[in-house]
Amino acid sequence: MEQICFELENVEVTYLDNEVLKIERLAVHQFDRIGIVGKNGAGKSSLIKLLAGIIRPANGKVHRHVECGYFEQLEAPTATEADPALLGKLDVPKDSNQLSGGEQTRMKLAQLFTHYYEALLIDEPTTHLDQEGISFLLDELKFYYGALLLISHDRALLDELVTTIWEVHEGKVRVYSGNYSEYMAQKQLEREQQSQAHQQFLKEKSRLEKAAHEKMKKAEKVAQAGRMSKKEANAIPNKSFMTKSKGTSQKAVQRAAKAIEHRMEKLQEVEAVKGERPIVFHLSKALKLHNKLPIMADRLTLQIENKVLLYEVSFQLPLGKKIAITGTNGSGKSTLLHHIANNGAGLTISPKAKIGYFRQMSYQFTSDETVLQFVKNRSEYDEVFLRSVLHSMQFVGTDILKSVKALSGGEAIRLQLCQLFLGEYNILLLDEPTNFLDIDAVEALERFISAYEGTIVFVSHDKEFIKNVADLQFNIFEKKLNQT
Repeated sequence: MEQICFELENVEVTYLDNEVLKIERLAVHQFDRIGIVGKNGAGKSSLIKLLAGIIRPANGKVHRHVECGYFEQLEAPTATEADPALLGKLDVPKDSNQLSGGEQTRMKLAQLFTHYYEALLIDEPTTHLDQEGISFLLDELKFYYGALLLISHDRALLDELVTTIWEVHEGKVRVYSGNYSEYMAQKQLEREQQSQAHQQFLKEKSRLEKAAHEKMKKAEKVAQAGRMSKKEANAIPNKSFMTKSKGTSQKAVQRAAKAIEHRMEKLQEVEAVKGERPIVFHLSKALKLHNKLPIMADRLTLQIENKVLLYEVSFQLPLGKKIAITGTNGSGKSTLLHHIANNGAGLTISPKAKIGYFRQMSYQFTSDETVLQFVKNRSEYDEVFLRSVLHSMQFVGTDILKSVKALSGGEAIRLQLCQLFLGEYNILLLDEPTNFLDIDAVEALERFISAYEGTIVFVSHDKEFIKNVADLQFNIFEKKLNQT
């Protein structure tokens, strides 16, 4: 029998008097491979921190029976030792004082895999990692011998590594068997079953309403008969409802109607499945480009200080296409996007181009606007459409009335993405837009990109994301930009 690594019993986690998690019982066994999914703020990181012993529950017990390794997404590397062979394999610079985001992630992974732990708790390890780094992580975890709990927005990684999904929603954890794709198939089946049950509920409700209405009409007829003269009663061709004494007959019919109404009250309501509203971002006539190649380069050389990133490259980016730029960390992807945004030397950009630019940075807003006001003041779309777009990016209920100053980092990134798609632009440059988004937000972004009529050039290491949205793919390798 497999050893139990962690047990949670009647656990409650609260934050500022709000209930974050409420778990009756969960257990992790020694060879479990669990992917944790849910929206930003649902409690995924809190759940892992609970297991790691970093936070304590307000109520209940957490039993830890093994020593675990913990990888935290936003934490800087500590002074913990790391195997030099792993540091070399991951290309971590020897001077660790000036590490980029990707290099910091690699350093933390080297530290994590230097020691063997019976359980690994890993929170968003692919943020800032290029494809080589993701491949290293995949190889290490594929052959890892122990319990694995993994939070990730990388659907391909979850499909490769996990055999169980924990879905965190409204403080509860639901357990699904299988990898991420199998979990999604089960969720789709649940939606179909809910839709069928909703249709059945509406049908039965309609039938009972009709039956109750007919009974009440019959009772009314009996009452009318009681008020008729003998001559009027004899003139009625069908006297079936007058066979019993009038008072008894009327009461019986009313009782039957009441019984039907009681059954209607007891009928268990099944909510309709909430579907995503279709979204299309139309460009106004003034923003439409007619140049079939709005971005071109002729023997472009890019360098930072003395380091040449691209050497005499020529390319043409076609109108209306979604174009992915890939390459290893430090190869020049972000520098190229920045150069396009600034219409740098060596480029020919359509004079009518209006460029919106999403950069890898923390977004902070200084205005006093609410979320809804912020997009309203920067967009020509009507309010119904704006609300629909914000809802897709998880601004639900009173979220749209929040001050933009008070938004968390993740919320600020989602608002910035909404604003770009809603704004007066015809070319969007997106630098690693899926970093710090949960899977639901990544899938919403995929829908945005598919629904956008303009040209999009984006940098990403997320294979599933690229596969779902890119029309063309260019790779930076050895200072050249090649179409793949």
